[in-house]
Amino acid sequence: MTTSPAPVLVTARFALEPLVVAHAREMVGVLADPALYRFTGGEPPSPAALEVRFARQAAGRSPDGSARWLVWVLRDRGSGRAAGFVQATVTGEAPARVAEVAWLVGTAAQGSGAAAECAAAMVAWLREDGVGVVRANIHPDHAASEAVARRLGLAPTDERVDGEVRWELRAG
Repeated sequence: MTTSPAPVLVTARFALEPLVVAHAREMVGVLADPALYRFTGGEPPSPAALEVRFARQAAGRSPDGSARWLVWVLRDRGSGRAAGFVQATVTGEAPARVAEVAWLVGTAAQGSGAAAECAAAMVAWLREDGVGVVRANIHPDHAASEAVARRLGLAPTDERVDGEVRWELRAG
């Protein structure tokens, strides 16, 4: 799998920083609201659990090397505060490379368009890096994530993954 290093991505309001373990200290607060897990399940991570998770993700590859893991922390350029993250798991070789994407914006930034703005920057970079198919699995009752997916150009498919609707965008 040939890939470009993940750069800092910049939007009008955010700098998307490639994940490092040190982000855990700040992100534990962003991820602390139990309401964030309504559709995905789980609960807010402890600082120690988040450091372990970020260490695994920051490695950039699955243990078997078959997938590239990309995570960007969303930093508000005005306040300097972390607001959430976007992520992609990339498999395959260009032009058949596939990215499974996701986004999570903390409660304080929800409803501001942050998820769509930052996910769009990630998807644009993934496309430039040779991704031909972008997918997102979204809970069927999560209207906000569906709206983000639509803004990215993804469309719902008939496929279900763990009860979620698969959304997809193909090159073309």
